[in-house]
Amino acid sequence: MCNLYRMTKNKDEVARLFDADDASGGANFGEEVYPGYPGLVVAEGAVKQMSWGFPLVMKGKNGQPLKPKPVNNARTDKLDSFFWRHSFEERRCLIPLTAWAEAQGAKGAKTRTWLSLPGLSLPDAELFACAGVWRQSDEWGAVYSMVMTESAGSAAEPVHSRMPVLLRPEDYRGWVSGSPEEAKALCKAWSGELNIERTDQPWTRSASKGEAGQTSLL
Repeated sequence: MCNLYRMTKNKDEVARLFDADDASGGANFGEEVYPGYPGLVVAEGAVKQMSWGFPLVMKGKNGQPLKPKPVNNARTDKLDSFFWRHSFEERRCLIPLTAWAEAQGAKGAKTRTWLSLPGLSLPDAELFACAGVWRQSDEWGAVYSMVMTESAGSAAEPVHSRMPVLLRPEDYRGWVSGSPEEAKALCKAWSGELNIERTDQPWTRSASKGEAGQTSLL
């Protein structure tokens, strides 16, 4: 799963690299993106700012609705479920990023391990994209979630059992505009090389509502 990723380009660079219009307005996002916080996506041919995570409203013991939690990861094997189906069938997007992080280590002492495509870990590197879905919500406006698949057989397998669905540039159009069957065929572990950077950075170094309260997978 992915609860943190890095995106080091500005909106103009994203629009240029993905040949998209800029519809992000006064976009305001950090280079490290957490669940519940804003990020950039490429949807409907344009760069847009959305919040990372579909709102999940749960009820307390007295039946009253609780504060929504962001569901920031969508499992490939759950894309046909009620929660994801309409977004997967009608509203797929690209999520630009330069790396994503996973937590590794003992409980209470987990550190960040960053994964990226070879040659793309430098600050001036080009972006790559992973698969996403999006929708409009009453709670947070436009929201998006990252599509995850099993990492078995990929270079990411030693780090975590799941990984984002990484897309090659030639597959961008098929993901956003193809049929659901064509899009689902792209939901597989990355077959190429990956950079894996294990660090001593504490996983919870930057406290945020994303790290404290996300619902990662549904």
